[in-house]
Amino acid sequence: MLSRISLPQPNIEDGSPNPRFHSLDLTIRQNRNRQDALIEVLHRAQEQFGYLEKDVLTYIARELKLPLSRVYGVATFYHLFSIQPKCKHTCSICLGTACYTKGGQALLDILTKELHLKAGERSPNGKVFLRVERCIGNCGVAPAAIYDGHVSRQQSPEDVLAMVKGWMEEP
Repeated sequence: MLSRISLPQPNIEDGSPNPRFHSLDLTIRQNRNRQDALIEVLHRAQEQFGYLEKDVLTYIARELKLPLSRVYGVATFYHLFSIQPKCKHTCSICLGTACYTKGGQALLDILTKELHLKAGERSPNGKVFLRVERCIGNCGVAPAAIYDGHVSRQQSPEDVLAMVKGWMEEP
């Protein structure tokens, strides 16, 4: 039998229950601890905590009686989930076949070379997160970059560099 783990959870500093975990527990109970409710529980956790830190994933795994590897696998498979704190801005570079053949890799390369920003990482100042997408399904606008959720068509390395550099220099 799995025992409850000790997390920065049930109580906050003054000893009162942590309302974010309470809401997560309600979602788990509403789904009768069903393992097939994992995605819904992950959505609630991200809504409550802002991102899915390891302690939260461990808690969910224990409560749903699932292997941590499965919970982590689902959390990292779907792009809507984040296992890192959110940054103010997100830049996604599409490297699907059409974008790649029309220069998508050059978009990524200039950010790495000029700003030392690597895919899957946050900028040193925590303002920008850089992602790579395997295909955004909009091949007619290749090479594409997504800035804070908005698709920008036919981007040049200079376009991407200017946008991301501007974000990094914001106060």
